[in-house]
Amino acid sequence: MGRRCIWSGPGAPNSDEHCRPARALTCPSPPLHFGLGGALHAAAPHRISFLAFCAANVLIDIESLVNLIRHRQPVHAFLHSYVGAALMVGATLALFLALREFAARFWLPNPLRWQDLTPMAVAIGAALGAFSHILFDSIMHADMRPLAPISDANALLGLLSLAELYLLCLGLAVLGIAVLCLRRLHAGYD
Repeated sequence: MGRRCIWSGPGAPNSDEHCRPARALTCPSPPLHFGLGGALHAAAPHRISFLAFCAANVLIDIESLVNLIRHRQPVHAFLHSYVGAALMVGATLALFLALREFAARFWLPNPLRWQDLTPMAVAIGAALGAFSHILFDSIMHADMRPLAPISDANALLGLLSLAELYLLCLGLAVLGIAVLCLRRLHAGYD
């Protein structure tokens, strides 16, 4: 496998330290990130919002989508750092509060009973979603700088193989679904 630097262009470091063995730029689509959210929500359904977990993940990946469309490098830029993720937690909570306020004045549909969520459950779900997103993407993307602007280092790159990471996410999704099904089944017997 050859070496190539996938972080090139303006602002890219001049050293070879950011170049990794060449491999295709791959992304676990947001649904694969959701496996952990399903498992966490299943463990504490009233304390962790699965919707906020998912929303934070999608908000972060909008940056990558825009960068891919515009052919910008790095694809995983500011929002794919812990600082950027913290801002997306705040954005997710602000969006939820604004929509809930709007729903109180005007009619909005309430699928999945999102209007009944507490701000704390939304904040916890968004935080878990945003920070786990950075963790998972740090393992698989050479252009990640999770500690930016403090450091360009990414010590987690390659910690797990792509297959292992995908299996972990899918396994967590299956676990979450199983726990939710068991909870519903048990609630039916009460």
